[in-house]
Amino acid sequence: LLCLSCIFQMDTTPESYLDLFPLDAIIYLTPDSENVLEDIDPNKVYVLGGLVDESIHKKLTLQRAREQSLQTARLPIREYMVKTVNTKNYHSETLAINQVFDVLSTYYETRSWPAALKAGVSSGKGYMLPDTVNE
Repeated sequence: LLCLSCIFQMDTTPESYLDLFPLDAIIYLTPDSENVLEDIDPNKVYVLGGLVDESIHKKLTLQRAREQSLQTARLPIREYMVKTVNTKNYHSETLAINQVFDVLSTYYETRSWPAALKAGVSSGKGYMLPDTVNE
């Protein structure tokens, strides 16, 4: 669970987020969502998935969110970044939890998706900001 208004304070609990918050307040972040996260709502709870969707369990986080009747969203990587040419022709919008946290916390501080994505999306993912492609 990520409380962006208290960004440096986190609590852990054995309880499920489903038991702690109303369903309509929860947004499950998954790279497979058709909904783009355009802004952060301080009245919402954002779930950062801890599952690997990239290989064996493709779309598992999206499936889990749907089974729990939760809203979903994805980071606006496609909207602000471009695919880069690389030797493996590898492009992935699946990020590690710490990368998603870096993106969200930077966006919360700067209100700039380009700055946030630059902070959290490593070049190894095969995406770059358009103005940094030729750097």
